[in-house]
Amino acid sequence: MTAVLFRRLAEQLHDRVDGEVRFDDGSRATYSTDASNYRQIPIGVVIPRTVDAAVTAVEVCRDLDVPVLSRGGGTSLAGQCCNAAVVLDWSKYCTRVVSVDPDAGVAIVEPGIALDGLDDELEPTGWMVGPRPSTHVSCTIGGMVGNNSCGSTAQAYGKMSDSVRRLEVLTYDGTRMWVAATSDDEYARITASADRRAELYRGLRELADRYGDEVRARFPDIPRRVSGYNLDSLLPENGFQVAKALVGSESTLVTVLRVELQLVRRPPANALAVLGFDDIAAAADAVPAVLQHQPAALEGLDHRLVELEHSKHLAEKALRQLPSGTSWLMVQFDGDSQEEADRKAHDLVEHAEQNLTDHTTILDDPMQKKQVWEAREAGLGATAYPPNDPETHEGWEDAAVPPDQLGNYLRDFRDLLDRYDYGTASLYGHFGQGCVHTRIPFDLRTADGVAKYRRFAEDSARLVVRYGGSLSGEHGDGQSRGELLPIMFGEHLVGAFEELKALFDPANRMNPGKVVHPNALDSHLRQGAAYRPWEPSTQFTYGEDDHRFSRAAARCVGVGKCRGHESGVMCPSYRVTREEEHSTRGRARLLFEMVEGDVITDGWRSTEVRDALDLCLACKGCKRDCPVSVDMATYKAEFLYHHYQHRLRPMSHYSMGWLPLWARAAAFAPRAVNVLTHTPGMSKVAARAAGVDPRRPLPSFARERFTESFRPDPTGVYRGRVVLWPDTFANNFDPHVAHSAVAVLRSAGFDVEVPDRTVCCGLTWISTGQLGVAARILHRTLAVLGPHLRVGTPIVVLEPSCAAVFRSDLPDLLPGDEDARRLAQQTYTLGEVLARYAPDWHPPALHRAAIVQPHCHQHAVLGYTHDRDALTAAGIDVGVLDAGCCGLAGNFGFEAGHYDVSVACAEDKVMPAIRKSEPDTLVLADGFSCRTQIRDLEPGSHPRHSAEVLAAALRHGVDLS
Repeated sequence: MTAVLFRRLAEQLHDRVDGEVRFDDGSRATYSTDASNYRQIPIGVVIPRTVDAAVTAVEVCRDLDVPVLSRGGGTSLAGQCCNAAVVLDWSKYCTRVVSVDPDAGVAIVEPGIALDGLDDELEPTGWMVGPRPSTHVSCTIGGMVGNNSCGSTAQAYGKMSDSVRRLEVLTYDGTRMWVAATSDDEYARITASADRRAELYRGLRELADRYGDEVRARFPDIPRRVSGYNLDSLLPENGFQVAKALVGSESTLVTVLRVELQLVRRPPANALAVLGFDDIAAAADAVPAVLQHQPAALEGLDHRLVELEHSKHLAEKALRQLPSGTSWLMVQFDGDSQEEADRKAHDLVEHAEQNLTDHTTILDDPMQKKQVWEAREAGLGATAYPPNDPETHEGWEDAAVPPDQLGNYLRDFRDLLDRYDYGTASLYGHFGQGCVHTRIPFDLRTADGVAKYRRFAEDSARLVVRYGGSLSGEHGDGQSRGELLPIMFGEHLVGAFEELKALFDPANRMNPGKVVHPNALDSHLRQGAAYRPWEPSTQFTYGEDDHRFSRAAARCVGVGKCRGHESGVMCPSYRVTREEEHSTRGRARLLFEMVEGDVITDGWRSTEVRDALDLCLACKGCKRDCPVSVDMATYKAEFLYHHYQHRLRPMSHYSMGWLPLWARAAAFAPRAVNVLTHTPGMSKVAARAAGVDPRRPLPSFARERFTESFRPDPTGVYRGRVVLWPDTFANNFDPHVAHSAVAVLRSAGFDVEVPDRTVCCGLTWISTGQLGVAARILHRTLAVLGPHLRVGTPIVVLEPSCAAVFRSDLPDLLPGDEDARRLAQQTYTLGEVLARYAPDWHPPALHRAAIVQPHCHQHAVLGYTHDRDALTAAGIDVGVLDAGCCGLAGNFGFEAGHYDVSVACAEDKVMPAIRKSEPDTLVLADGFSCRTQIRDLEPGSHPRHSAEVLAAALRHGVDLS
């Protein structure tokens, strides 16, 4: 009967809704969880193209009596964004700014627009949204309304309920209306009707009258009360604010269709003071004194968080800015000028040094401030997988108490953690408003561990209430805390919440099981006592995940940074498609469900997982940009290896995947091959036969390979020997790049050698999942390089993707091989080898400007600092683009079916930045893929490898016109 109902539901949604309707197993798996401990498989997913389409979707669900969950960015930490319901995902299409009043600072927006995207659109007006959660790159305005979001800026601007002026909402029974503050006259006008809206307003007034005194007595008067429904907004002294009463209701009462926001002015300047203390509780004790200086933000962090970020290299530059101490307060001051902001910061520091601590510093450099704030925002990622300690979880991660009680609360809370053997948890958060963040090493895989988690949550709730606090100070109740609300509010007020729920949603079809009538906090766990994932054998080792693929597949914690559009590399395919399944998080969810096995049931043979991974560019951006270092490129290679084992592969795996072999063959007759691949008609036939998109021009083979034209020259050597790696691309397509590197290295005093036999890093086989072949090739390469490796000879690699294989993939693919470990340690980029072994070498200055498109693997694995320094030393004014992936990404952009996504990635930021540059600006890209993409999309351009520029400097700029 259920299957028949869901089939009818899917058919009617398809017929009636202007949007994408997905009831397939892959989509249901993708939306099975949020950033919490919970997992519930949805009935289906609807991605409406318009607000009206969403209204129709709810109508269809109502007709068939099916529950609905309205979802924003999917970053909720309390389980409110997963349910056995029809999920409405607003974030792909319903992202419009309906109107902006630049005089009043008021905007009306659709619920799917992301916070950073909205702020970008508002920037010309001088306005912005006040609350700014750490997930600002991906959290949506609708989700922020649903959660009553806060963030560090809430110190100055309050919670989301303080920013909402009006809401357009839809009840499950179909009532659509705008709600706002309601005067007595307006209330009388509304209730004069006999319609459903009048019934709702009368019911709200009755609730406010009947429970008003208890609300005044039991709602804690603190800045960060997020738990419970906002009944206090309905009190007459608060203006009967219906919109504000619905903020934070977590899709359990209404569906939010549009939001009218009161914006705030962007502060022209700010300064950051950092105060160091010997203990996190001592830092909290100082909060009341700091608050007297009226900061715009006041955050706390402890030594544990700093240690974890150091160990993960998440924010090392930022952490070097911290003064002495083991705990710190970050205090931001805004001003109409930098002078005013600095003065406020100096006033605080002067007071602090006299009364609070000797350990202070002031940061007013924009980059330093940005780095320190990024360190604070990286807290969840840093604490999720602490080295040598158990993984951590949400579950008690955002309680809030009165700020003047914070120090004492933290001492008692730390004692509670110790009593439950959870003492490794880091403590940090929005200390100016008494809100404490932490992730705790709960054992959620055994019955005893889950029972212990429940007891801890109950004891923690009692502790918070004893201090007059709120169970949630930011993340909401959802399922984590819904069951505990009677401890905070008492049964009578929880009864009021239930009445409010019944007023708006009498059938309990809006996100059921959250906030009121909640599912048990230890039910629907993503792990749980029955958790027993499939544990397949693998080719990579997954050492950071206990050598278990199931742990790697579960690594994602759901914060959604991969859904951002602002900076970094991750995740290029999501930026183009705006599809959850094409984000790193979405793919991770599918892999988790694959090893879980009850939705995705065919393991490595899954077409759902294959299709989601198909648009992964294997850029490795997530390895660097993801807060928990999900490495989707490696997971993709692993999956493809098993998926196609003993099966016919796509033709591109045999053509692009075996490129080094075909390149060797082409070397016997490069002109003939170039004629075949570049003659109109013939080239298209050849491309289609090779599984290559015919719109993609194939690169031309060089007339002579680098290894054939290279000649040893031991003269002028005074620094020793290096081996120059003859990668497939420089060797066969761009030998002038390798010759330029030889000139630079010899000028710097090195004796340059190249391997005397054919070698390969195996990259193309790895990226296409042909890992057995890759391993054999790497074993042969290590045999050739062995003598050099055992005497410590540096191996200079010009192609970033090849260097990344040696540094990252090789040790995981050939574990225990000492030569593999040596090669990983002895691999250098050109800039790195110059910095380490020839720091006093400098070429003549060129005095040119350049923009650099770093290869994604440089960003993710290698870093670009030393290569940038080498260019700067040559008189190049270097501007490094933060433009994401070029979109070609090795074989990806050549393969049939990928061309449009590949080009769209480049046209997002890379190509516009290049076209806007001055005509005489050099365009540098060390990756062969990057140079190829730029040449293809901007004919006549001349992107260069940095080795070419350094070599040109030796020739006083020849050939750089």
